[in-house]
Amino acid sequence: MEAVLARMHELDRALPAHDGVAVFNRVYLTVTETLHGRIGGGDFPDRRRAGDLTVRFARRYLAAVESAAEGGRSPACWRPLFQYRRHPGVRPLQYALAGINAHIGHDLALAVVDTCRALGLRPVDLEGDFDRVGDTLIALEERIREDLMPGPDLLEVADPVTHLLGSWSLQRARDGAWAAARLLWTLRRTPDLAEEFTESLDSGVGLVGRCLLTPLAVPHPRLPARAAVAWRG
Repeated sequence: MEAVLARMHELDRALPAHDGVAVFNRVYLTVTETLHGRIGGGDFPDRRRAGDLTVRFARRYLAAVESAAEGGRSPACWRPLFQYRRHPGVRPLQYALAGINAHIGHDLALAVVDTCRALGLRPVDLEGDFDRVGDTLIALEERIREDLMPGPDLLEVADPVTHLLGSWSLQRARDGAWAAARLLWTLRRTPDLAEEFTESLDSGVGLVGRCLLTPLAVPHPRLPARAAVAWRG
């Protein structure tokens, strides 16, 4: 756990503050530190099992970041965030939720299967740990939205933000990840079908991420009213 936290801290120091990956990394660093504290504090019945799941989960995000940095081909679910990470029309909250969408919708399901294979378990054995991880994420989601949502004045002119982000739910993404993990486990003896389903899951989550990162033509809050009208054309 310490190794993945150290790498996230390195990214936090290295990336520009407004970079989309940096925005998500700060959110995920908070989540991982919270989980680390809960595991160490005894909130999970089996510390080793919960720690293994959390680390395998985090490594999938870090592997995607490393692949993008080296010019490699990242999973489809992460590509929208990497492609739009410096777009002036995308808001910080969009970056955060797009990263959460990729990580929960795709990576979590695969991390459950990875953990089951490594520890000789079945998904049902990890259900309690999965639910505790999900509960931690949901508890932090409201704070994330409050911290990154535009202020009231900007929100009034950026009404599409409310509509766009209201169409996505972390709870539904978590439920989908659990269903995907169970299906992948069932398909483990038919590798061709498992690979086909994984690719479909990846591309579907990537499509949702691209929608979440739709650039919004929002006047910069520091522009005077006349300049804002001119900016909007």
